[in-house]
Amino acid sequence: MVLLIILFAFIFNIPFGYLRSRSRKYSLKWFIYIHMPVPIVVIARILSHTDYKFIPLFIIAAIVGQFFGGKLGFN
Repeated sequence: MVLLIILFAFIFNIPFGYLRSRSRKYSLKWFIYIHMPVPIVVIARILSHTDYKFIPLFIIAAIVGQFFGGKLGFN
């Protein structure tokens, strides 16, 4: 189940990373695109009864998804 949430966090953040890369840095939109997926990933973790010790992996997956989505924005 942990791997599914990691994959979900990565894939779910790709479109937000794309949108973030197209907005002005440090603007309200930029901030929202970074933080909007967080509650969804938290809800997925809670509903799956995943332990707290895996939270760093979910954060890393979300950051990598944002980064990858941002790179898609420059093509």
